[in-house]
Amino acid sequence: MILVGLTGSIGMGKSETAKMFAAEGVPTYDADAAVHQLYAKGGGAVGPIGEAFPDAIKDDAVDRGALSAAVMGKPEEFKRLEAIIHPLVGAVQLAWLEEHSSADMVVLDIPLLFETGGEARVNKVVVVSAPGNVQRERVLAREGMTTDKFEAILAKQVPDAEKRAKADYIIDTSKGLEDAREQVRKVIQNIRKGA
Repeated sequence: MILVGLTGSIGMGKSETAKMFAAEGVPTYDADAAVHQLYAKGGGAVGPIGEAFPDAIKDDAVDRGALSAAVMGKPEEFKRLEAIIHPLVGAVQLAWLEEHSSADMVVLDIPLLFETGGEARVNKVVVVSAPGNVQRERVLAREGMTTDKFEAILAKQVPDAEKRAKADYIIDTSKGLEDAREQVRKVIQNIRKGA
């Protein structure tokens, strides 16, 4: 099985690109969806996060806004949160890989692939990218997003140029969905051919 790590900075179009891999029949793991499940009522992260950050629990689920407020700008608290979440997400990912063990190729959609050293655990890395002005426009159009929040998120992420330099393949999402879909098809073909 070829493990393909899919990553990209905020607003680059990674989630849409992941859907394109899935639409082409490549099993695609979504780390964000795994976190959502862990944060939901009855999810595996609710108890441990409740112990560490009691104000972040509302209606027996993790309130992302309250959790963000508890860790934003507090590196020690953020590390504490990561120490809770990363092993839980890792366990979900292992179970998912087990489920799809007969596939010749899978895509692991991991937002912080380089930031967490995840590139060492995959065979190929695909970076989703777009010019900075396109990225900024997309992110600032999101509800509740501010320039300060955007800059804080960017500061925590490996710069786009560095991600592109480390990538085996780059998908540019600035030319529309059909163009990106064509790039995804080519990447799948090239990976299967070993190119």
